[in-house]
Amino acid sequence: MKILSTNTCYVPHDLSQVIRTKNEVAAELGGMTEQQIQKIWNSVEGLYKTGNYPLITMCLRRKGEILINRSIGYAQGNSPDGLAADAKIGSPDTPICLFSASKLVTAMLVHMLDEQGTLNLLDPISYYIPEYGVNGKRRATIFHLLSHRGGIPRIEGEVTPELLFNNDEILKRLCAAKPVSASGSHLAYHAITAGYILGEIIERVTGQTAREFLTENVEKPMGMDYFNYGLKPEFRDQVALNYATGLHPSLGTDHYLNHVLGGGLQLAVDVTNDTRFMDSICPAGNIYTSAEQAGRFFEMLLSGGEYHGKQIMNPKTVFRSTLPTSGLSLDRTLLAPMRYALGPMLGSNPVGLFGPMTGQAFGHLGFSNILCWADPERDISVSILTTGKSVVGTHLPALAKTLYQISTNCPKIPKNQRRSLFATDRTENDLV
Repeated sequence: MKILSTNTCYVPHDLSQVIRTKNEVAAELGGMTEQQIQKIWNSVEGLYKTGNYPLITMCLRRKGEILINRSIGYAQGNSPDGLAADAKIGSPDTPICLFSASKLVTAMLVHMLDEQGTLNLLDPISYYIPEYGVNGKRRATIFHLLSHRGGIPRIEGEVTPELLFNNDEILKRLCAAKPVSASGSHLAYHAITAGYILGEIIERVTGQTAREFLTENVEKPMGMDYFNYGLKPEFRDQVALNYATGLHPSLGTDHYLNHVLGGGLQLAVDVTNDTRFMDSICPAGNIYTSAEQAGRFFEMLLSGGEYHGKQIMNPKTVFRSTLPTSGLSLDRTLLAPMRYALGPMLGSNPVGLFGPMTGQAFGHLGFSNILCWADPERDISVSILTTGKSVVGTHLPALAKTLYQISTNCPKIPKNQRRSLFATDRTENDLV
């Protein structure tokens, strides 16, 4: 990474060289106009032109119809060091690591088990993992983990790639850990920790790994080729590589990421490009998939757990999982005001994570500038996947503009015309 630089990538003068589309339908089928779609896509092109992202893939559904399913940029070989001779242009099908957006999927697997009666969200974690109930964690519940109030927001000690490839060692550390706050008392984003505990609970109550459970209950029923923890070997030649972009991390970025993740920017990039990570199960951060398949999952949630005639989850389970667990509160890890449900991050009014006036939206962010969400008021499901890991950089105004264009060009649906599951508003006062 260049120190005295904005660390941006090559952007071709003619963007049509690196844009690919797939299986889009006319805007009118989703209750929109071609002009509205073009305004949204123009903002994505503007985001790409900042040079912070080697690749952006996006899928937008409205009223269940795919109106945008496009990619722009290079899956491999474009970095702040220049464009490689063998650089590979991406496509809408390119597998990309979701990073923390994987957490929402893991949370929904836990909700499925609660729906089946296999576990109870209010049970102590130690009921399922007895060795976890030491050093003040005996009363910590699954509910606490899902709402980022479990008291173990970070892995103590040095976080190395080798550690992240070793689930047994991480679980051992987390079981022995002393919480930094009493369970349920403070909101602090659990960037990595909660995922490993939830994944272990899934395995202990089902006898299946989280990967096997996801395959059986989501990936196969929804007809997805790759929507799972890690990436199957046959798809790895297509995977999008991640690159460190943006202002030099020594200017505060690494300090912040160490606070959140327990490691710096380069660690996050190196780990996700490593085939050992693609072999492993990291419930908090290593689902690899395409923008369309990620959007398909959110479309299923927006449809009350149903997708193409198959009931993946119970509508009541989806509704309960997306209810706020608190009002807007300061997150002690992210150092920002946040709203959470039991797994999802929530939008806000007048402005939130997913753009302006998105108080009903639910979804999740992924490191960095990966956004996946559904908005019942607009009847949209959106996934924006990126491979430039820029935290601070020239992209921020353009990213805000993209979210603005999505919110303003996807008109809200009158309450009496919304899908019945989300026909009523869910406010910050609708606490679980």
